[in-house]
Amino acid sequence: MSEFNLVEVKDKAEKKQFFNCARIIYADDPHWVCPLDIEIESIFDPKHNSAFNHGDARRWIVVDSDKQAVGRIGAFYHREKALKSKPYAGGVGFFESIDNQKVADMLFDTARDWLKSEGMEAMDGPVNFGENFVYWGLLIEGYTHQAYGMQYHKPYYKTLFETYGFENYFNQFSYHVDLTKPFNERQEKFAKFLMRKGNFTFEHLKLSQKDRFIDEVTDIFNAVWSDFHEDYTPLDRSEIAQILDDAKDIINEEFIWFAYDDGKPIGMVITFPDVNQVIKPFNGKLNLINKIRFVQRRKNRKVLTRARQLISGMIPEYQRSGIIAPLFLKMAKSLKEHGIKELEMSWVGEYNHTVNKIYKQMDNAEKAKTHATFRYLFDRDAEFVRFTNEESDKAKKVYNND
Repeated sequence: MSEFNLVEVKDKAEKKQFFNCARIIYADDPHWVCPLDIEIESIFDPKHNSAFNHGDARRWIVVDSDKQAVGRIGAFYHREKALKSKPYAGGVGFFESIDNQKVADMLFDTARDWLKSEGMEAMDGPVNFGENFVYWGLLIEGYTHQAYGMQYHKPYYKTLFETYGFENYFNQFSYHVDLTKPFNERQEKFAKFLMRKGNFTFEHLKLSQKDRFIDEVTDIFNAVWSDFHEDYTPLDRSEIAQILDDAKDIINEEFIWFAYDDGKPIGMVITFPDVNQVIKPFNGKLNLINKIRFVQRRKNRKVLTRARQLISGMIPEYQRSGIIAPLFLKMAKSLKEHGIKELEMSWVGEYNHTVNKIYKQMDNAEKAKTHATFRYLFDRDAEFVRFTNEESDKAKKVYNND
């Protein structure tokens, strides 16, 4: 048997090795929190992940001479999204590896060859086989505690990607807000003024009216991102419903807020408790005992002190109204009332000049982490072009008016 061998993940034993690979690599890292195995497995389950309706996914592990997994990777593509722009790009994700370029190269080569056989011309990574607000980007700065759904990596991973030939496609910034400090008095006063202006109202999520809020999230999300991204593929209502159902044990209704103008939904901010604080001792396992512990720890304010803002947005005609300020203030007040002391606002693309500008102006917010989305072109002679989103005329207008 050679030093390293590549194995496609197909059976129960290989899936176990896929998950244990990460546990072994991060065994002595105090900042890493093992995602729940059941949650990651659902991403690769065609019965659960609607992305399989438009594409496919594969997984591989590299094992050493002792048949222990020393590396892993997933590869996938969403054909409808990929074919909207050149080069056609698939994705790689859930990558883990010991500090060995040979192991990394075996994984990258295999993913590349499979994606190429499926008609792809590039691969982005590490990304998710689904929406980009979870499991997206390689951590390259800020190796501290990671919020739920955000990725944590060893510093040497960046070298493994770049040595293989990946290039930085775009950076993603996460800002941390210290909620124990008061907000800027002038900004808070302005937000309160806007709350009283016109016919604006604000309301938090009520699961008793789930269908209504699913409609509102879908409409706002698609209006915001289709305006900002030229090749955006709209989310279907069923996808939002699935996300909400998956997160039902995590959601705090008072952490998710909506803004209305005369009853019309115009904006939202979606924040989840940072359940990484809750599940950290579980080591990825959600057995019966850990399910009971989850409920207990979820209610313990000494355990749960952080939250993560996944999504915020205003529909296009209200993006310069300033209403995001009172919307954020409502959400932040609820967080404080529930004992949350730190908020992670993640992630914001470096190309989103407006939102980065807003966050930088907040007195108690600081840029704490940088993740990078890398791209590898299969044609090694092709010109590499970083993503700036400036091909969208609307994005250009926002940028030029800042």
